Amino acid sequence: MKKNTVSFSESITNILAGLTVSFVALSLGAALGILSERGAFVGMLSAAIAVIITASIGGTRVKCSGPTAPLTVITAIVVGFAHDELLQSIPTANPDHFVNIVLFLTAGILLIMALFRFGKYITYIPNVVVSGFMNGIALLIWIDQTKKLFGLGGKTPFEGEFVQNFCIIGGTLVLSFAIPFLANKYLPQYKNYISGTLFTLIIMTVLASVLHFDIEKIVLGQSLNSFSDITSLFSAQLPTLSDFSIQILLLALPFAFQLSILIYLDTLLTSLILDKMLGEPTARSKELMAQGVATAAVASFGGLPGAQATIRSVLLIKENATMRLAGVMVGVFVLIELVLFQDILGFIPQAVFSGILFKVGYDVLDIKPFSLYIGELISGKLNFTDKIFSSHKEENIFVTHREMFLIILTIILTILFDLITAVGVSTFLFYFINKVFSKHNPMRDLKAITETDPLRTED
Repeated sequence: MKKNTVSFSESITNILAGLTVSFVALSLGAALGILSERGAFVGMLSAAIAVIITASIGGTRVKCSGPTAPLTVITAIVVGFAHDELLQSIPTANPDHFVNIVLFLTAGILLIMALFRFGKYITYIPNVVVSGFMNGIALLIWIDQTKKLFGLGGKTPFEGEFVQNFCIIGGTLVLSFAIPFLANKYLPQYKNYISGTLFTLIIMTVLASVLHFDIEKIVLGQSLNSFSDITSLFSAQLPTLSDFSIQILLLALPFAFQLSILIYLDTLLTSLILDKMLGEPTARSKELMAQGVATAAVASFGGLPGAQATIRSVLLIKENATMRLAGVMVGVFVLIELVLFQDILGFIPQAVFSGILFKVGYDVLDIKPFSLYIGELISGKLNFTDKIFSSHKEENIFVTHREMFLIILTIILTILFDLITAVGVSTFLFYFINKVFSKHNPMRDLKAITETDPLRTED
């Protein structure tokens, strides 16, 4: 329960929790900024601004919002469209302003969702659909980074020797898994203070420097050295009234709907997890409103949209955070670290962030339904000649043919089309099968926790 009075020691605990999580938010913000093609600097700045706003006015008391992998993948698609198709159809358009207009429209849609209390509908999205589009997002991340590594599909490959870049990516990927594992096994009392992402980034950057690897480093593009740097950033990115033409709005709206739905799903699915951990319900409309305000704020300086971030939020709670102060301090410390370390960040190889993004793709992946399904096939409990339409209600844990069909369909639609198509078609089919086609033998949805892995859904 929320306390009426707050002790000094409790405040210090929340501040320290914010400091711990800030390093995770900073490094992920940079990696996701690079993935989005908007740059590491705005990724880190977005990680700070989003969490300060949502922690202050959101509907979940203890949480950490910021750029997430699914949202960044869609943002990268918008950026690609703005710099290619948009300029072909409207040569005078400003690509950066177009992306920011998409984010402003996204903010507006989120505020409308909050006004009409759409948060209550989150429970109607089937778990199979959520699992499917998260796996689709993971594959999109891997495909994008593979294209960049090998220079495929029009992607500009990393500068420098291929072998050196490949070794950095491989080493980053190995350390990203190894450091948390070793910390959990040999330093369990300090494991929450050891960020695998941050330590990997430091080790691989030092290693690349010691070995004198002549490979591409990250370019921040902007800096925060004075107040004029801030004002120039806003003045360059803020769209003017002339940018809001009917043609631009019609092109931007489909992307805005896609981003708003993903923010809705990403945020409220995370809130369901946090509600169980905190023992109190999220004010969903208030949370959607906060996410809308944060999206508008990052749009004003060319940043990345964000949502409630599962792992970062859970880490805050595990650090004994109990107040909104913890989330706010995550953002404050990210801003401080960004200013203090901005000169050092230029030494980090681009390939390090590519390796981190391969790990992010794994974190997004929901592989548990596949392992259960394959296990049933191997054991002989499930085959393709009988029981295809059986719901297996008598079994505690089971992934049916129909569930797997919807997961794979959602993955394919996410990759080939977009999130709205994937979620819309698969959700419709789920209810059509249960209410019309197989009314007396409805498909059972995946069981949360036992048949899916909700804590590995974004970072």
